[in-house]
Amino acid sequence: MRNSRYLFTQSSANAASVDQGLRAYFLKIYNYMTIGLGLTGVIAYFTAQSPELIRLIFTTPLQWVVLLAPLGVVIYLSSQVDKIAPKTAQLVFFAYAALMGLSLSSLFVVYTGASIARVFFITSATFGAMSLYGYTTKKDLTGVGSFLIMGLWGLIIASVVNIFMHSSGLNFVISLIGVIIFTGLTAYDTQRLKGVYYMTQDAAMYEKTAIYGALQLYMDFINLFLMMMRFLGDRR
Repeated sequence: MRNSRYLFTQSSANAASVDQGLRAYFLKIYNYMTIGLGLTGVIAYFTAQSPELIRLIFTTPLQWVVLLAPLGVVIYLSSQVDKIAPKTAQLVFFAYAALMGLSLSSLFVVYTGASIARVFFITSATFGAMSLYGYTTKKDLTGVGSFLIMGLWGLIIASVVNIFMHSSGLNFVISLIGVIIFTGLTAYDTQRLKGVYYMTQDAAMYEKTAIYGALQLYMDFINLFLMMMRFLGDRR
């Protein structure tokens, strides 16, 4: 009987330790993500204050660097996360956030500041609710995640097609489906990161997976924000 009580107590203590570690892990992820979003917002805002800089970024070949460089950074970090040092991973993530700030500076030219702030808070509330759901739910979201990822590829193809079609109707459908997809992916990615935590043993890898997790949730947030801006943003 005493042994049974000891084993139960030990098991409870181990579970509590893991739970505390998981909370600390996600706190690190959200901290990195928040810093990244803050860096993006500051750079976007101050870049938009300079008409000369906006013209340089969006009317010269530099626009391709600004648009494609973030994709290159994501590919690099995804492929090298097992090899690079934690400090390097941090620098890569913050470089990505800075580049996104340059890319998103056009929002402050197209939309009013008040509507950007309003949509940001709506996005934050939606993201927070779905991330909390993904963290706490016992339901396996793997099947849903696979379906959403397939939908994301379809969304990308439709967006490329609409570059040439310029269809307002298709743009509305893309935005609506995009909100649904990135809302769902927020929950799925949050749950998936829990699995990553349980498989991570090395301290350095723990730090790097937290940064990579922040990148995943950062992209979910930004894409959800952009889709909502199409619905709720007030153009100048």
